[in-house]
Amino acid sequence: MAGLRLTSLRLRLVVVFALVALTAAVLASGIAYWLNREAVLTRAQDAALGDFQQEMQNRAGALPTNPTQAELQHTAGLMAGTGQHFSVLLIAQDEDGNTVVGNSDLDRFTLADVPRPLREAVDRRQPSGEHNSAPYHLYWQRTEEGGTPYLIGGARVIGGGPTGYMLKSLEPEAKDLDSLAWSLGIATALALIGAALLAQAAATTVLKPVHRLGTAARRLGEGKLDTRLRVSGTDELAELSRTFNRTAEALEKRVADMSARDEASRRFVADMSHELRTPLTAITAVTEVLEEELDAETGSVDPMIEPAVRLVVSETRRLNDLVENLMEVTRFDAGTARLVRDDVDIADQITACIDARAWLDAVELDAERGIMARIDPRRLDVILANLIGNALKHGGSPVRVSVHPDTRDGGKDMIIEVQDHGPGIPEDVLPHVFDRFYKASASRPRSEGSGLGLSIALENAHIHGGEITAANSPEGGAVFTLRLPRDSEPAPEDPETGAPADTDDTDRPDATGEAPGEGEEK
Repeated sequence: MAGLRLTSLRLRLVVVFALVALTAAVLASGIAYWLNREAVLTRAQDAALGDFQQEMQNRAGALPTNPTQAELQHTAGLMAGTGQHFSVLLIAQDEDGNTVVGNSDLDRFTLADVPRPLREAVDRRQPSGEHNSAPYHLYWQRTEEGGTPYLIGGARVIGGGPTGYMLKSLEPEAKDLDSLAWSLGIATALALIGAALLAQAAATTVLKPVHRLGTAARRLGEGKLDTRLRVSGTDELAELSRTFNRTAEALEKRVADMSARDEASRRFVADMSHELRTPLTAITAVTEVLEEELDAETGSVDPMIEPAVRLVVSETRRLNDLVENLMEVTRFDAGTARLVRDDVDIADQITACIDARAWLDAVELDAERGIMARIDPRRLDVILANLIGNALKHGGSPVRVSVHPDTRDGGKDMIIEVQDHGPGIPEDVLPHVFDRFYKASASRPRSEGSGLGLSIALENAHIHGGEITAANSPEGGAVFTLRLPRDSEPAPEDPETGAPADTDDTDRPDATGEAPGEGEEK
């Protein structure tokens, strides 16, 4: 049934073929019927009028100038006895000047049956001339009575004598023409059925390659880049199939090259991050010792180099966060990140995130306890740390965090809103706040953030089957809205092995430490 839906090409081809065949058949049948009708009626008409004219000359012309009614009646009967089977009406004047009538059919055919224009034409005397040698002529007319067609003809005897009229029924010819019309109608119907069958066969021949092409294109869109079409013939469809194969081959090569480069890029970032961790570990240990010396205020650090030492400590911490974020992004790009779900009280989780980072005085929490969700606690902590940290840094306190179920879907999802009281996000920046390494202010290319924080938060929301959106509140400030299902979908499988993705937490950022990366500049 899908192949014959109203918008299908197959149905349109069948309809077009049928309409063309119907038009041609109707035209041909109409012309054939009209030609045959004229031929049949003309032949019957000429035969009847010819016999009538001959009878008028031979029999009516032999009557006296003033015949009696009996003579007219007898002559009319003789004239009607020909093979044409027409009725005859003769009209003349007797010796007393009275009109007498002779009827071959006992008054069934009377003068009242003759149309007035025909009577006037028969009685009208024509002027003699070069092209007209007789004063009177034979005239005829077709009429219909009771659904039966008739031929009426009339003439006068030249040189004086009766006026004669004939009436011939054309019903046999009409029946023949009706039979012809039925035959042509049946032929038209058969032509229409044949055209529909031929159209179906033609549509199948044309659409089968198109269907194969559509299937191949769908498989290609699903990522099966090795899809190819079998090509046979030299017509336009075959050329289209060859073009598809060339395009698919070029696309497969291009995607393979891009995948190789992408894989090499991800491997480079991952390897670089791993390689950086070893020296960073040693540098971090040294900077921690230096930081302790600075905080001890023992005077062991030369005041001249103290700013440099503090800069080294700050930049080392920033570099360590950047490496951790790069490794997290690499896991998302490689598709190896997955959820480690647990039943979590959202209010407790947010409180723990705020408390671990000493943000209690700067954050207002509006969340009832008891709103449970089955999510990955570590990844939720990363999302919250980035959103709240971004709001505190770029928006200004107090930052308000509210939690409520999504009533639009019956509470299957929960919504966490993080709102600050800053100047808001410029409209031209809103579409880019979740882009990697995007910073709104070009005049401040260096910042404490890596430009990856909100991007990582968004990826963590996506892996839960959720979403994060950014907007400006009518009351002022920016609002980040996190929507998460309360029962997230299972973790994705590894694309190569089909097994669950690696859950090794060795390289993950510390869930209880600082935010893995500050958000984008506003």
